[in-house]
Amino acid sequence: MANFSKSNVPQFSVDVYQNAYLPEGGREVNAIVTVTSTGGGTTGGVPLAGASPTPTTLPGHSPNAAVVIMVDCSGSMDYPPTKMRNARDATAAAIETLRDGVAFAIVAGTHVAKEVYPGDGRLAVADARTRAAAKEALRRLGAGGGTAIGTWLRLADRLLASADVPIRHGILLTDGRNEHEAPEDLRAALESCAGRFTCDARGVGTDWEVKEVTAIASALLGTADIVADPAGLAADFTRMMENAMGKEVADVALRLWTPVGVEIVFVKQVAPTVEELTGRRTESGPRAGDYPTGSWGDESRDYHVCVRVPEAGIGQEMLAARVSLILPAPGGGAPEVLSQGLVRAVWTDDMAASTSINPQVAHYTGQAELAQVIQQGLDARKSGDFDGATAKLGRAVQLAASSGNADTAKLLSKVVDVVDAATGTVRLKAKVADADEMTLETRSTKTVRVKK
Repeated sequence: MANFSKSNVPQFSVDVYQNAYLPEGGREVNAIVTVTSTGGGTTGGVPLAGASPTPTTLPGHSPNAAVVIMVDCSGSMDYPPTKMRNARDATAAAIETLRDGVAFAIVAGTHVAKEVYPGDGRLAVADARTRAAAKEALRRLGAGGGTAIGTWLRLADRLLASADVPIRHGILLTDGRNEHEAPEDLRAALESCAGRFTCDARGVGTDWEVKEVTAIASALLGTADIVADPAGLAADFTRMMENAMGKEVADVALRLWTPVGVEIVFVKQVAPTVEELTGRRTESGPRAGDYPTGSWGDESRDYHVCVRVPEAGIGQEMLAARVSLILPAPGGGAPEVLSQGLVRAVWTDDMAASTSINPQVAHYTGQAELAQVIQQGLDARKSGDFDGATAKLGRAVQLAASSGNADTAKLLSKVVDVVDAATGTVRLKAKVADADEMTLETRSTKTVRVKK
């Protein structure tokens, strides 16, 4: 493990967990890479409850963050009428959580996107006056029209691009399906916005499409969740904004360098959620590629790196990969190396050494399978393949129990009756509430860390 961080960004560290020993003929090397960021400040200057806000940006200085809140204002938000009111209240709560000096805007989303505040294609700078004005503008929000989420994202992108800040973030709320634009239009918008800002996405109620909301969060390196009861929106929006205010450094990349002859099998984030990164690689030099990780505050994440090395004889050793945390330099200069770690391969005829599976690797392999079989089980259930659904969800129950993922186990128990968790013996429930099924699907990628 090495640290090279400067004082103007949080301190990053990289720890590599692996069994480096391979048997004769062995070629696949697995490692869990734990990245930890400290010193970023989890509150990011957000005042404690009851405290008066303190400006964190000096006059004449740019804030370090910009946020755009996208609120679904389609006609369905009026059913029931409390949904729109709760959305307004939640947005007001998020605005109250903004720290002084942060640039922000509010967008109303229907089949078109409209600026609610401040308007004129610009961002406001948070202070007591602009917060009050924004909350007044929210009072005029009403429901009517369709849903074309790609237009909301493109407007948010244009607004955020006008701010000369490192942290650009969106919060998106929807209650329905993206029915007023083609799926390829939303995909194109996500491809256009990826890497330009991060975005948390929330579905309120139970009439939205889980795969649409999770795809938005995945593409834009944010979080996705369900708020089944609109009354919970204000608390959720406050938490999201507090988290956004805690980010101190953006656009950090996981750089993987491999020697000649080494192939990358996959790279994925495995904690706090499972996120496939393999296809997001951008080349960064000879035998090196960067994988995006988004913005960081005080936090720790785990990544699973799997590479295939050339065959070698007993007693030989090689560097299988070098993993670095990279921060791009402003203006396209040489990037800063925040920290790095090494993945090794050693060939041995010691059977005990070469067949031992590293606990972190074993744990996260199970967590990735857990996320996969939940999705497969729910898809099978929707398609009427109840035997397939029972088998997959039974395996999910078994994995959740063995890994200590109590939250996922609890969600699974709303969809299946558990006969024996240890063997994965379950029965599908005859009736499942939409909210319970959607919550399981939305949160299926959430993982637990290795038990110490």
